[in-house]
Amino acid sequence: MMEKVLVVNVEKCTGCRVCELACSAFHYKEFSPSRSRVSVISWEERGIDVPALCNQCEDAPCIKACPTGALYRVEGEILVRLDYERCIGCRACMYACPFGGIGWDPVERKVIKCDLCGGDPQCAKYCPTGAIEYVMANRAAVLKRRRASESLARYMKEVTGGR
Repeated sequence: MMEKVLVVNVEKCTGCRVCELACSAFHYKEFSPSRSRVSVISWEERGIDVPALCNQCEDAPCIKACPTGALYRVEGEILVRLDYERCIGCRACMYACPFGGIGWDPVERKVIKCDLCGGDPQCAKYCPTGAIEYVMANRAAVLKRRRASESLARYMKEVTGGR
């Protein structure tokens, strides 16, 4: 089964943060990295930059952690959706996400997460190096990539002490 997914290639990321600007411009019509649904994390000890965004996990811990059901998935879709009307801003989903894929909008004081920009992810569209791509992939490849991402997230959490 083929589906369109965001794929991050850490080796290509230069830390330019164009993805953050494209995301905030699309959603809020302003360049404000603090309001972006993708965050570039600089891991200086290793000399790498990692775009952190929602991986649309198959067994999403954020959905399980949400006490109001504001996070959910429509059957047959890859996208984890966020119903802002049901969200109470408790941030349980932020703490449950092993990838840092859920953020906090300091202006609206709400959690924010990738919604794939309605099917045209701006982070991928404007990434100058191709570090973030929106591609067709088979489900087995997607699951393999997710497992690798989960391993990297656990390792980074361990190394940074959860920061």
